[in-house]
Amino acid sequence: MTSWGNTFDRARALHRPLMVLAGAMAVLLVASAWGLLVDDRTLVNAPIWAKPFKFAVSVGLYALTLAWLLSLLTRGRRVGWWLGTVFAVGIGADMTMLVWQVIFRGRTLHFNQATPADQAINNAVATGAFTAWGMTAAVVVLLMFQKLPDRALAASLRWGTALATVGLGLALLMFSPTPAQQAVWAAGGKPSSVGGHTVGLADGGPGLPLLGWSTAGGDLRIPHFVGIHAIQALPLLALGLAALARRYPVLSSEVVRRRLVWTGAAGYAGLMALVTWQALRGQSIVRPDFWTLAAAAGLIAVVAAGVALSLRPRKVFALTEF
Repeated sequence: MTSWGNTFDRARALHRPLMVLAGAMAVLLVASAWGLLVDDRTLVNAPIWAKPFKFAVSVGLYALTLAWLLSLLTRGRRVGWWLGTVFAVGIGADMTMLVWQVIFRGRTLHFNQATPADQAINNAVATGAFTAWGMTAAVVVLLMFQKLPDRALAASLRWGTALATVGLGLALLMFSPTPAQQAVWAAGGKPSSVGGHTVGLADGGPGLPLLGWSTAGGDLRIPHFVGIHAIQALPLLALGLAALARRYPVLSSEVVRRRLVWTGAAGYAGLMALVTWQALRGQSIVRPDFWTLAAAAGLIAVVAAGVALSLRPRKVFALTEF
């Protein structure tokens, strides 16, 4: 535990911009929680403070994780510092515009093309998001060239960051014009928004409490959310396996833990593909059909088989280890 505490101390010391961003998100989280309690305004049929609350949680966790990842670099630290700084500035600017547009102007943020001001803010936010995607992709490259002491943890960092980059990229699916918006263009008009979260329905329909994910149609926010948080899920898996190794001797082998991380990464990638496929078919996360359930069962079976094989004696894999 002391070594991990030292790691987080290094993260705070080495990448202050990301830690400042995380601190700002903590303040926003408290403010948003208070707003949810005392402010009864709504926007697109959701509490107006729900979006700042969700983004504060997600961005705060992401900033903390990225700061920790950058503290592990043994090569290219200076490059990593600049990548983290650009990420912090870009996402910090996005969050500032989110609060301004949603809370103070009372207008939607994403996809809004209603006025020149809305369009400018939407484009600026998109630029910040693409910048964050590029910085995360660059961190993936840096991590590929690091030699870390624990190979299971190293695998989790590389896979987690790579899948998070894919998750960020999945946001692009939301920016395609919907059939209704295309119809407005075809009629010679100009739609007030371009793109949307919901597939098969207009945004603003019934959704899950606070999260807002559609309970009536597909929702592209789900694969985006699942994807970006691979950056936390897989390293947590590696750390959990290391902790369990104290009680279960089979996990004391670094090779076994690394196989389990690979299995977890494959399962996580399968989950991302599954929820993306479900959303694109216009199907709600709470109303899966037979084929979605069958695919989920198949994914669970594959992961279970991978876990069983990973726990078998090393000699079974003697010819395939690399």
